[in-house]
Amino acid sequence: MAPSVRYDVDEHVAVLTLDRPETRNALSDDLLDELLAALERARDDGDVRVVVLASSHEKIFSAGGDLKAFASDTPTIIKYAGLDRFPRLYRLIGGLGKPVICAAGGDVLAGAFGLALACDFVLAKESAHFGCPEINVGVFPFMISALIYRNVGRLKANELMMYGEKLTAAEAHELGLVNRVFPDGDFDAEVRAWARRLAQKSPLLMRLGKDAIDSTRDMSLPDALATLQSQLALAFTTEDLVEGVTAFREKRSPVWKMR
Repeated sequence: MAPSVRYDVDEHVAVLTLDRPETRNALSDDLLDELLAALERARDDGDVRVVVLASSHEKIFSAGGDLKAFASDTPTIIKYAGLDRFPRLYRLIGGLGKPVICAAGGDVLAGAFGLALACDFVLAKESAHFGCPEINVGVFPFMISALIYRNVGRLKANELMMYGEKLTAAEAHELGLVNRVFPDGDFDAEVRAWARRLAQKSPLLMRLGKDAIDSTRDMSLPDALATLQSQLALAFTTEDLVEGVTAFREKRSPVWKMR
């Protein structure tokens, strides 16, 4: 069987493409395993500075969890064990050390909505929709509720999860769930431009910065400030920080040394 996730690298950008259009890129166990493996491959690839999650489906990024599997007669204990793929995926994206862009070239629904919110940036086609409609089929967005509550105000989060209605890309942008909305015809070029601009930054300082964000996200303010102080001191020891400041003062492009 052909892979469910394609892996391509160009100009320091790894594009991980969900490629099960016949299932609307449902987040089956097999697809999630391949996505986890692809993200680990991107994490460990020294040539990769930015990761883009994309879809081969023209109108769907992903319809979310595999409902067929939810309703199967598989023993509950096995279903429970398999659900660890979602928290592992969200933690992996947070700790990847490289920025991750969700290229929402189509509808982002249910578990895929959580996947998008776990990313560092969400770029959307004008025609895309976002939401967690699980309640409409007798389920609830349990696994992604923590991510929704960290990105949306409580009352709006409740509305999204308990009514199950979808947001347009413009509405998602207004709520701060999307960084930019682009006309459908411009989308692919704009995603490439965003990724390439990120890839020009210092990979070392980007990793230190993203690690700091991930480790302090849920800390108290005093603890977070103490951790960030030490991270800034660590950044002062890098050659890339000196190179970046020197290049800025000399009005030239920096040459990153990853040291």
